[in-house]
Amino acid sequence: MVAKEAAYPSQYETEVLLKDGSRMLLRPIRQDDTERWLAFYQRQSEQTKYLRFQRDPGEMGLEDARRFCTVDYKNTFALVGEVQIGQRREIIAIGRYYRLPNKRSARVVFAIEDAYHGKGIGTRLIEWLANAARDNGIAFFEGDVLAENERMMAVLKDYGFHIDSELKGGVYHVTIPIARSRRVERKEAERERLSTVASIRHVLAPRSVAVIGASRQPGSLGQLVFQNIMEGGFTGVVYPVNPKADAIMAVKAYPSILDVPGDVDLAVIIVPTPLVAKVADECGQKGVRAIIVITDGFRERGPEGAAREEELRDIALGHGMRLVGPNCMGLINTDPEVRLNASFSSIYPPRGNVAFLSQSGAMGLVILEYANELNMGISGFVSVGNRADISSNDLLQYWEDDPATRVILLYLESFGNPRRFSRIAKRVSSRKPIVVVKGGSTLVGSRAASSHTGALATPEVVSDALFRQAGIIRVDSIGELFDVATLLSHQPLPKGKRLVIVTNGGGPGILAADASEQRGLTLPELSSATANKLRPLIKRDIRVGNPLDLTGSVTPEEFEGSLRIMVEDDNVDAVLVVFVPAAVVDSALVEEYIRRVSPLYQRRGKPLLACFMGQRGFKARLGKAGSYVPCYPFPEDAVSALARAVEYRELREKPRGAVPRIKGIRRERARHIIEKAMGQNKQRPFWLPTDKIVELLDCYGIRIVGTTVARSADEAASLAAKTGFPAVVKLNSSTITHKTDVGGVMLDLNSEGEVRGAFKTIKDKLTAIGRESEMEGVAVQRMITGGVEIIAGVTQDPTFGPLIMFGLGGVQAELLKDIVLRLHPLTELDASEMVSSIKMARIFEGFRGAPPSDVQAAQDLLLRLSAMVEDIPQIAELDFNPVKVMAKGEGYWVVDARISLK
Repeated sequence: MVAKEAAYPSQYETEVLLKDGSRMLLRPIRQDDTERWLAFYQRQSEQTKYLRFQRDPGEMGLEDARRFCTVDYKNTFALVGEVQIGQRREIIAIGRYYRLPNKRSARVVFAIEDAYHGKGIGTRLIEWLANAARDNGIAFFEGDVLAENERMMAVLKDYGFHIDSELKGGVYHVTIPIARSRRVERKEAERERLSTVASIRHVLAPRSVAVIGASRQPGSLGQLVFQNIMEGGFTGVVYPVNPKADAIMAVKAYPSILDVPGDVDLAVIIVPTPLVAKVADECGQKGVRAIIVITDGFRERGPEGAAREEELRDIALGHGMRLVGPNCMGLINTDPEVRLNASFSSIYPPRGNVAFLSQSGAMGLVILEYANELNMGISGFVSVGNRADISSNDLLQYWEDDPATRVILLYLESFGNPRRFSRIAKRVSSRKPIVVVKGGSTLVGSRAASSHTGALATPEVVSDALFRQAGIIRVDSIGELFDVATLLSHQPLPKGKRLVIVTNGGGPGILAADASEQRGLTLPELSSATANKLRPLIKRDIRVGNPLDLTGSVTPEEFEGSLRIMVEDDNVDAVLVVFVPAAVVDSALVEEYIRRVSPLYQRRGKPLLACFMGQRGFKARLGKAGSYVPCYPFPEDAVSALARAVEYRELREKPRGAVPRIKGIRRERARHIIEKAMGQNKQRPFWLPTDKIVELLDCYGIRIVGTTVARSADEAASLAAKTGFPAVVKLNSSTITHKTDVGGVMLDLNSEGEVRGAFKTIKDKLTAIGRESEMEGVAVQRMITGGVEIIAGVTQDPTFGPLIMFGLGGVQAELLKDIVLRLHPLTELDASEMVSSIKMARIFEGFRGAPPSDVQAAQDLLLRLSAMVEDIPQIAELDFNPVKVMAKGEGYWVVDARISLK
């Protein structure tokens, strides 16, 4: 038997959402599941047993159950689906595979309890069994399905795998290649989205709400939340729960959620911290679909609070409930069909098309007040607090298809599952803009890294990489967040960067022009046709240019006429009106004329922005509902918002790219090298020896300069003679990261004598600082001349996973900090962008007589590096520094490489 303590693969234990929004725990089977397995089997109908076993299996006892529950998690593997039924955890589904003699295939079988059919459990079992099988080297599933078992055949066909089936004697024999094709990935993502939306619907659009801890005490959270629900006009049923009150706000109260007579979709919990777990469990017993825990005192309070939060999360999962919070301020849904203000914010914003998520409750209050001052409508608002369950990943998927939401705003302080966030946000941002302001971005004391890559991958740089890859607009402040939102929520996206500024003040016009240049916008010269239309309109002698300064004597009619002419100019992508209130011009008339021309800009797909100096927000006269013209207090704010909109347009229209399948990689050999090295070294992490690095890179077709290791001066001289001169001698040490810092690199050695001298010099320098014991010989290489020095590397971020870096290299890498980061895996487009987006990218074009560099070879290096990271998760840190990118057509050479394994 296999000892479960030693073998249990916890990485396959996961919560899954089902079609109806309910949740199930999916986990590997254990030997102590014997009685639960037997109970599961005995609950099955005779028809289900027949379809599962294709015969009458007869009665099964404990010995049969033990046999089914005994697996080695490699050649035999089983998953169980588990839910809470009353006070018990019960198995309601099982999926199992066992490897066939050919080693590449496995027989697969499933069984799902009758009452749980139609919830998508079969597809979830297939997904996670396939994950385990692939990890264990299995490429195909095989199985036999009765022809009459139409439900199972439909599940297999719908999953996304290509299926070969052969019908004999009323039984289909199916063979399924389980590689994760793009079709499979799309199908999995769509199932995840539909399940998530179904579960979040109980949170944001409940038919009934219970407020547990509703209170009559003025100013208490229980009183505020219940009052807000009532006064907000919630369209469903509300149940106050308070054991010490008969009624609250003239609504009958109940002593416990278990005493509430009707079904409850959503419960808002506002009770003292020690009572939260008990109340949440009672909600589960009642059949509540989702809970919001406003109470604090959890993970934010340290280890004891973290333990309470884990218990709360387990209770919610056990009962299949979704959980918002804890330590949150609640949520708001302004949909007229719902009208729910389940928060302690007294502000109920007007209906609008902007959805907002805040990780901070305090920031949520500030933001709602700010949105109200701007007259900005909200479609929905959620404060997620500690994110024990529901996070931005869930809400992005809900708002993705919400017809009432046009723009999504996020205030984040940390990430839960950034890889999932990136995948979901990339999909959502292709349809709707996502604008993020991230707090905590200047965290002091980033990782204690032992590589250049680790030192350069600061939290700020990493977050920027994530947002850019996901197509998200990142802003630096709450003010800018709303500046961008007011534009995107009511104006069309700009088709390009060409901006025309129309103003009645020269100074503000110049400020707007300067800001435009700084933010990458262009101010095109007005075409002769446009200029010829403007001159008869304006009765004064002014310069017709861009900015168009109509001077302080402008009339409202001249403003309107100029805007009508600009909308017709195909060389203009956006127009900014900068108006300085003056005694000679009635501001109200200018507002009215802007309102009149606004529909023309909507029809032509051109954004129209206004800056009424010192005034902010939406004005009733500037447009109409759904197409308001955003108004900014200063021209720089308007220009910044427009630049962000242009950035989003470019990100959205950029091709997504694909992760290439690189031919010729010797993966099995590479795995063998790593496994052998891991077995020979018990230290974790540890640096892979130089000779093994050379072997590993050769498996991936990565060109590294021929490197040999010498333990003595004479051996170094002999190796250099074979390699050829000029030669390079470098310190070989598993503990000294930066060789140049200790004088451990000697270049341009032209004889055996110089090589011997270099060995002695390195040894003497280490002896002088008391580190001679860390010298493990020297590495001897042929010296590579010419080329541009770059750095490529990998670091494992505890939150984001593998990060791949590219930048200018050499000894000044950390000083220059001219680098870019991307999350693994890299697409072809990612690799191309990385090489072209460093600040000094023009150096690859040829500088001061140098030939153009082999940029395509540098891109190929990054893609091969990404493939290596995919295959070898043991890589903790990696530096290729320097890499010499040679002239076009001559490739590159990795001159120095370090790889840390753990």
